Amino acid sequence: MEIKKYDLICVGGGIMSATLSVLLKTLDPSLKVLVLERLDNVAQESSAAWNNAGTGHSALCELNYTPKDKNGNVDISKAIKICEQFEISKQFWSFLVNENLVKDPSSFITKVPHHSWVYGKENADYLEKRYEVMKEHYMFDTIEFTKDIKKMKEWFPLIMEKRDGNEPMAASRIERGTEVNFEALTKHFFNILKTQYNTKVQFGKEVVDVDVNSSADWCVKVKNVSTEAISRLQAEHVFIGAGGGSLLLLEKIEIPEKDGYGGFPISGEWLVCKNEEVIQQHNAKVYSLAGVGDPPMSVPHLDTRYINGKRELLFGPFAGFTTKFLKQGSSLDLIHSIKRKNLRSMWGVFWHNLPLTRYLIEQVAMSFEDRMNALRIFVKDARNEDWEILVAGKRVQTIKKDEFEGGQLEFGTEIVSSTCGKITCLLGASPGASTSVPIMMKVIEKAFPRVLASEKGQEVMGRMIPSWGKPLSKESFNTHLKNSEKVLQL
Repeated sequence: MEIKKYDLICVGGGIMSATLSVLLKTLDPSLKVLVLERLDNVAQESSAAWNNAGTGHSALCELNYTPKDKNGNVDISKAIKICEQFEISKQFWSFLVNENLVKDPSSFITKVPHHSWVYGKENADYLEKRYEVMKEHYMFDTIEFTKDIKKMKEWFPLIMEKRDGNEPMAASRIERGTEVNFEALTKHFFNILKTQYNTKVQFGKEVVDVDVNSSADWCVKVKNVSTEAISRLQAEHVFIGAGGGSLLLLEKIEIPEKDGYGGFPISGEWLVCKNEEVIQQHNAKVYSLAGVGDPPMSVPHLDTRYINGKRELLFGPFAGFTTKFLKQGSSLDLIHSIKRKNLRSMWGVFWHNLPLTRYLIEQVAMSFEDRMNALRIFVKDARNEDWEILVAGKRVQTIKKDEFEGGQLEFGTEIVSSTCGKITCLLGASPGASTSVPIMMKVIEKAFPRVLASEKGQEVMGRMIPSWGKPLSKESFNTHLKNSEKVLQL
């Protein structure tokens, strides 16, 4: 049987595979790249607009990225890292617009101010400390802060309705925040691959195994979802970017680096506003604090979104326990993921994260009225008839082995790579899509160093992501920021 060889096979038709493929083909158009997707279209799972948070996670308002340390000081180191990563993504998107490969940036990115809002004296004091630390750093020096209810009414009037100012509250705002539709962006990327590089996605193709062959390349076993016929493809490199499905495939691959990894699946739901009059009263992303003992993914927020060209209003997220790793996955996914080499990690996470288990049980037990009451903390007179429940995508939080606790639950994204760099797998969730460009650049550095080291690669990188690999200063950050704001029409 003839086996066709590729330089890279990407598993999954989401934002990560799309980003990696476009980056690589831009750097070296001669590379043979194939993307395999088991569904009948791209961006149908984690990258789908209704399935992800869509904030454009830039650490401008997400309070879980700026925690207090044991001495009460606010640590913004994670916020700095995420903000820089998001701006790198914007640089690449700007390059594509400048090259006329994406014609209308407003089809995927929109300016929406980012706010943090808290109530209660202790929380207000924390937010003020956060503001004082952040305003000293050039990435956040445009941040505004207020305890004045009149100012908050200007920023987010819907939340401030029927508030008399007797309750201590505080808010911060960064004007340059964005809302990103990653489903639309993913489709732009795959259109570029098809029209510019003759690289098409093969749909209805599920990768069921990846083995090393005699030439030290990878043999990718592919099942046709419709006919169940099996075919085999040869690839020098394989990237697994299948969202929640990545772990199950990684576990089949014989590389020691996978040992100890597990997954904790969590489902999500949103309250979505149906009343156009209410939707038009709010043009903001407003994040608050998670409840005491609740995990970072529980941070409540009232979000303006732009989906399919229409302004929307979402509140949540509400979490729940699931055994599926994908929205269109199997209820046996969790059971199938438990192996001898990750059993200790899985048990350690369960035993040391009992509050998370309690939180998920409470979330599952919530009625529609319970969810509406949670919304009424933000919107006091929210009416049941104006809102409905929408089931979002699945996220699989990464579990990795830990010397002391057996396993540790990670709330970020993680690249698992073979020593040679010929196979890479992306695990985890937030901030995920917002930092897709720097994450995929790390994959390229590991798997395709020769492409980056070439004279052509260096020249293209200078235009594609001008700040990559260079020390960042206030001047250079602001230069790149102003350029991306102009090009992306922000």
